[in-house]
Formats: sequence, C-alpha cells, structure tokens
Amino acid sequence: MRIGTQISYAGGFAESVADVVELEKAGLDLVSVPEAYSFDAVSQLGYLAARTERVELASGILQIYTRTPTLTAMTAAGLDFVSGGRFSLGIGASGPQVIEGFHGVRYDAPLGRTREIVDICRQVWRRERVVHEGKYYKIPLPADEGTGLGKPLKLINQPVRERIPIILASLGPKNVAMTAEIAEGWEPIFFHPEKAADVWGASLAEGKAKRDPALGELDVQVGVPVAIGDDVKHMLDWVRPVVALYVGGMGARGKNFYNELACRYGYEAEAKKIQDLYLDGKKDEAAAAIPAELLEAISLIGPAGYVKERLAAYAEAGVTTLQAQLLEPGLERRVQVVGQLREMLS
Repeated sequence: MRIGTQISYAGGFAESVADVVELEKAGLDLVSVPEAYSFDAVSQLGYLAARTERVELASGILQIYTRTPTLTAMTAAGLDFVSGGRFSLGIGASGPQVIEGFHGVRYDAPLGRTREIVDICRQVWRRERVVHEGKYYKIPLPADEGTGLGKPLKLINQPVRERIPIILASLGPKNVAMTAEIAEGWEPIFFHPEKAADVWGASLAEGKAKRDPALGELDVQVGVPVAIGDDVKHMLDWVRPVVALYVGGMGARGKNFYNELACRYGYEAEAKKIQDLYLDGKKDEAAAAIPAELLEAISLIGPAGYVKERLAAYAEAGVTTLQAQLLEPGLERRVQVVGQLREMLS
C-alpha cells in the first residue's frame, strides 16, 4: 500500500510545501492538490514539481466542467513534463453547488462527459490529430457551429508519457462502474472498509469486467484522517465538521451525493438529521449528530496497535493508496507518523 497526503485548499501552502519536502524524505509516495473553489491546483502542482524529486503528484481533483477536454490534456501533459513523469490526472464532476454557483456552468451529464474527456485526453497524449464526434464534445467544431475554419490538430510537444494515469473521483453506482472500466485510479470519499463491498462491490465488478488489461489493476486511493497514539482519540471530533459539511451541507435536500452515501452505509435517519440541522444553520449540532462508529470506520485514529489492525482492514477492502490526512500538529510529528505507517505496512 502506498502512502500519500493532500495539501489543504484552505491556505498555508508555503508551509505545506515545506512539509512535503520533508515527508518525501520520510517515504511519502504521493501528494495531491485539490481544487474546490480555492486557488487553482495547477500552479501549486507546478511549484511542487520544482521543490520535490521523487514523490508522485496528483490533482485531487480538477473539475471536468471548468476546462475544455483538450486544455485538461495539455495541462496534464505540462505537469507531467515539469515533474519528470510524476503526475497523475485526478478529475471529477464536483457538484452543481460549485459548478453552477461558482463557475456559472451548467452541471449536466457527468458520466457521459467524463467518458468523452478521458478519450480525448488519451488522444492528445498519443499526439494524434484530435477528432472526437461525441454527444457532448465535438472536435473540431462542426462548420455549421462555428467559422468552419477548425481543423484537426495534434499536440506540438512530445509528452513524457503517452498514457498519464487518470484517477476518477466517483461515488454513484454507474460512475464507479465507469471508473473501474476506464481509469487507472479510483478516489472515493469517506471509505468504510467493512461496508465498501456492499456499497460499491457490484459496480466495481461490472466495470472491471469491461476493463482493458493494459490499464493494469485499479489503484484505489482513499483519504483517511490519521493520528497515532494513546491520547489522540479526541481528534475524532476534529473530523466531525468536515463530515457534517459534506453530508449536511454539500448540495440541497434530495441532491447531495455524500448524504446518499451515508444512507447507503445504513445511516438513513442520521443522514437526514445531519442534513436538516446543517441546512437550518445548526452546524455544531449537525456535527455532534454524526455517529461515532462512522467516524471511527472512516478514520485511523488511536493507539498504534489499533491503527495497524485498521490498516489491515483497509488493505483487505482493496485500498492500494492511503491518502493520509495527518492531524497531529508539527512537522516532526507528521514525519514520524509517515514513518510509523510505512513500518506498519512493511
């Protein structure tokens, strides 16, 4: 199992980069940079490429609606170039709250668009003259929709790799099946090792049955809050506001993917209560309503022996990359935690 981490989109980038430089020395395998409605991820990834030597870099995630497919491909090729072949393209649909509310772009057909974007990106990286006649994207633009002067073009530069790994963030059954079919990696959220097979097992099997063997095994990348020690249990409460934001506040009633996930885990009543409280402005009460057993399942917080046992459960559930959200303060301690995780997995 590889060990990764994610830089916060809330600020402190310079400090985070300094941490990554040291964590790389401690054995960190991957660092991803998110792009919600914060600073863009691309400029930060380029800076990280210059400051690191070995660690893999990933976008976690670029939203599919905010760039044209060819720009997404160009950006990935550029980041792969400046990092010496260390970049993975993480993309996802995000949600209508961000896409329509912040970008002013219609949120529609996330599955169909994702599949077409993946196809177009791989054409660009192979330096083919890009021709795509899809339902959502037509390249070149048909003459009757533009000036009629568009012609098929290929990327000027020679990419470092003609197949840059693609990681798809997905939750719903159809989206997860597509991910298992066409992507190198899958990034779920709030991964519950004991319930993941019931929620996603059929979708993963459906997608893998259609998977091109050239893609290799699906890399399952799971973000997990981590704190190791005999006196860290209180840090579970630090996770509550984040879960409450997603389950309660991301989207509206009847249109919240994360709330639906909590329901699929078997917490229907709790998910409704969390959402009702959150949308009524009672954020602290919403956070307090999150079941402790759910927090424990989606976190690695506790004594070393407990964390080692839970790591085995994640591995048994198919996780291949652990995106550790290092909760303990101080660079020295975070370096120690990465070392502890590496030792537990050896």
